[in-house]
Amino acid sequence: MTRRSCAIYAVGIVCAHLLIIGIGLVVAQVFRTVIHNRLKKEITLTEGSRVFETWKNPPPPVFMEYFFFNVTNVDGFLKGAKAMVTQVGPYTYREYRPKANVTMVQNGTRVSAYNPKTFVFVREKSVGDPTVDEITTVNIPAWAVMNKVKGSYWRASMVSIWMNSIGSGLFTTRTVQELLWGYKDPLLARIAPTNPDVEETFGLMYKKNGTNDGEFVYYTGEQNYMDYGRVDTWRGQSQVSFWTSNQSNSINGTDGSAFHPFLSKDERLYVFTSDLCRSIYMEFEKDVVVKGIPAYRFTPPRSVLASKEENPANEGFCISPKECLGTGLLKVSPCRKGAPVVASFPHFYLGDPKYAAAIDGLSPIREHHQTFLDLNPTTGVPVRANKRAQINILMERISGFPTTRSLNETIFPVMFLNESVVIDDASVARLNKLLLIVTLVSNFPLIIVGLGAIMLIVFIILLVRARKQKNEVKRIVFTKPLYAAPTTAEEDTSYTPVSDKEKDDTHNGTYIGLTPTTDPQS
Repeated sequence: MTRRSCAIYAVGIVCAHLLIIGIGLVVAQVFRTVIHNRLKKEITLTEGSRVFETWKNPPPPVFMEYFFFNVTNVDGFLKGAKAMVTQVGPYTYREYRPKANVTMVQNGTRVSAYNPKTFVFVREKSVGDPTVDEITTVNIPAWAVMNKVKGSYWRASMVSIWMNSIGSGLFTTRTVQELLWGYKDPLLARIAPTNPDVEETFGLMYKKNGTNDGEFVYYTGEQNYMDYGRVDTWRGQSQVSFWTSNQSNSINGTDGSAFHPFLSKDERLYVFTSDLCRSIYMEFEKDVVVKGIPAYRFTPPRSVLASKEENPANEGFCISPKECLGTGLLKVSPCRKGAPVVASFPHFYLGDPKYAAAIDGLSPIREHHQTFLDLNPTTGVPVRANKRAQINILMERISGFPTTRSLNETIFPVMFLNESVVIDDASVARLNKLLLIVTLVSNFPLIIVGLGAIMLIVFIILLVRARKQKNEVKRIVFTKPLYAAPTTAEEDTSYTPVSDKEKDDTHNGTYIGLTPTTDPQS
């Protein structure tokens, strides 16, 4: 066997082994399983894990934008006209939200933490100065007190007299700073001395700067990666008690800052939000790319805030049969001390069109008013998010308050917020490195198959060339026949005379001349 033949056989053997091993690994998913199991162990809320420090101190900057609805026809509305509002904003604040008092509990299967939030005003991202700009809006403290005493004509009449005496109306004009972070309300100041549960200061974000909303206990995900970041208890309870059914009171999902790895487009993600005192869910919408990182976009569907007629599961969020609002609304009075606060998406997006149509100046647009989460499906890391919610007040006629006599029942918008975050460049670099490792290890069998395919091509080329050379050897044509008849005497011999004399010798080739020897006897 020639050296070339040995090389061809060697290439064929290597090719066969690579293809067999590679295809076997692809079918068995060995490397993919190994790297996925490794990642499941790395993504846990435990000391030393890959994500624990970033979970405690999220590096991407979070911005909170506040938009207010300035009422331009108060007198006309109080007389029964359609309300007219103008959107003013954003007033943007940088939000700092490091976890505090992080403690491992229950043998390391869970971790407890508080979520304090601190807000710092960002002038370059805002439309004006919150300490100067004034907004005319619903007088929320007055409406809260009015709803508290409705049903009692005597108490309602007394409160009505107080409101007239101190000049407290159904609407108020305050600065953005006061509306957000608090101001001393004259009606609350009148009531507070006789009721210890009432504070004289009111603000939409009052006592929410530098404070937390209670202790959360999370699953670490060490026992089951699907539980990573899931809320176990809030304020020591595994259920809330604001609603009328166990399903509605259940605490499901994470707090929105962490999700389990290896997300599926078919699953429903749950998020517990303490601002709404309930869990909501999100479903896959589309594939997106954020700073080069692939992500799945999840967003709340219409059914989350649908009426009980559209979604019977939402009946538990009705405070009573008479206080069950339509699609797109959630009355959160039970966790707002009885105030007639109604939550919705901005501009009543995904809600019944009649709510936006009742207010002149509203126009729901998905791009501006949709809540969504963009999550990397491999790691579950949020790469971009926009949490948008609107605060409204239910305004209606209340017995004992003559100023409400001309009012039609209206869900009146006060403010909406947009809490947004985009992954920072340093986190992008780390995440890309991790995804590259996962991709290379998961696809290593395909690399082996690719090498086997290349070797197969080389093997085929070598076989073709060897066959071609063998055929060429068989087609060699000799220039002189071996047994052809001679045409002359000269051509019939291979002997070549040295000289012409030798050529003329008739005995040439048959006669050998000997030199005569002299006879010694002669």
